[in-house]
Amino acid sequence: MARESVRFSVLGPIRVWRAGRELALGRPQQRVLLGLLLARAGRPVGVSRIVDVLWGEDPPDSAVNAVRRHVGILRRTLEPGLAVRAPGHWLLRDPAGYRLAVDADSLDLIRFRRLREQAREAADRSPGQAVERLTEALALWKGPAGSCVSAEIRARASLDALDRERLAAVKELADAALRTGVTAPVLDELRKAALAGPLDEPLLARLVLALAAAGQRAEALETYRAARARLAEELGLAPGRELTAAHTAVLREPAPAARPAASASSAAGAGSGAAPARAAEEAGHHPAVPLPRAGYVEPRPAQLPQDLPAFSGRRDELARLSALLPDGDRPLDGAVIAAIGGVAGVGKTTLAVRWAHRVADRFPDGQLYVDLRGSGPGGTALDPGEAVRGFLCALGVPRQRVPCGTAARAALYRSLLAGRRFLVLLDDALDARQVRPLLPGAPGCLAIVTSRDPLTGLAADQGARPLNLGRLDAREGRELLAARLGADRVAAEPGAAEELVELCSGLPLALSRVAARLAAHPGFRLSALAAEVREARDRPDAVASRS
Repeated sequence: MARESVRFSVLGPIRVWRAGRELALGRPQQRVLLGLLLARAGRPVGVSRIVDVLWGEDPPDSAVNAVRRHVGILRRTLEPGLAVRAPGHWLLRDPAGYRLAVDADSLDLIRFRRLREQAREAADRSPGQAVERLTEALALWKGPAGSCVSAEIRARASLDALDRERLAAVKELADAALRTGVTAPVLDELRKAALAGPLDEPLLARLVLALAAAGQRAEALETYRAARARLAEELGLAPGRELTAAHTAVLREPAPAARPAASASSAAGAGSGAAPARAAEEAGHHPAVPLPRAGYVEPRPAQLPQDLPAFSGRRDELARLSALLPDGDRPLDGAVIAAIGGVAGVGKTTLAVRWAHRVADRFPDGQLYVDLRGSGPGGTALDPGEAVRGFLCALGVPRQRVPCGTAARAALYRSLLAGRRFLVLLDDALDARQVRPLLPGAPGCLAIVTSRDPLTGLAADQGARPLNLGRLDAREGRELLAARLGADRVAAEPGAAEELVELCSGLPLALSRVAARLAAHPGFRLSALAAEVREARDRPDAVASRS
């Protein structure tokens, strides 16, 4: 049977239309389940994650069966003629859980993200076109994402993270409009966002600049004064450098003649603000008040450790990791989490760093790195709140403005990454609990996690893709030695090289230490060191440390 036309909406109330007619979604938990699946935008959601969202910390014993019942009811709601236990065309079973087969034509969230990406591509060469795309994207929103469910459920289902994507799009709209010099038509969107986020200084800075560029200098200065008072009263802080720079830029410009606000006709509809911006751009017009964009450039941290020059082997593993990303330079549709596991010394960090450097150019907004010290002596693992603090400082948040508490810091961290493309490398994690606050919440980001722990919790509730590293085989071990000692030296003693690989149990760390000793003593034969290791029958790293 052909798939009937169905349209989904999650940018506002959770709604579904089939053949142009809105469907009744039944019980609240079925609506929440649908919202969770829609927020994942076609990616699978594990059963344990669904249970966590629907029941929180106290699920009933029958929770898994209840999830299956809800799935069955949703399937038949979407496809009334579907036979019992039939797979259906929309709500599909996946090895990792359940997913909805949606695209930009059937789900407003995917359409929104596609328009944002088109705007980003056009931003430098044609800011007017970027304004058009962003205006169309923001017109898809009919309220907070999943606004028909409680705030607690929205947070558990990560629906509130979608609101941060909308906020990032509003800021991008302001930037594009400022470049065209036509900001009046986008002021209403900025004002609404500022009402929802009265302490968001980057947003307020853009509003101040946009008001001034539209000839509304008095309102721009009053917006700054109100923000300064609110920051002092609620947080005990003075305005940060971005908001202060916007205020200074307005003060330094002579007061222009007032310009009329956008007319009702130009402000109405999905295309409000787009036509004037495009017209100004094509005519070569520039703002009468040439204001800089707050005089502030967002930091672009590049924290990856140095790649190992003599890296060798792991071709299959690198290929599997690269397969997690879309072909070409297309951005990620969602946040991707790669979890690299294995025993101590198997080369988890080396592989993660090599792959991170290989794909870093696909994440132009920055690369973050932290050593979580999960395998250190008992009690020395890095507190996740401190790790988030380090990331916030790298992203330009002054230390005195970092919130208290891990949850508040994680929320600010996710907000700063929303709408941007970051690579985050979380090295030597203790467990999933330590990692969760450090994961990006928005699409377009890649998180790479290394750990001795299998991190099954991340795979279950965050959709992490596990990769368990095995020990090097004889061929890969010889390649590692050849990369560090030279091919001729290894080829001269192939048997000894193979024995060293075996004595080191195929562990790259132990082999690297042995290779370091041999490299420091060019006249020392591989067979002599192999005999020494064999005789000692001690850990290879202990033998290597005698040099």
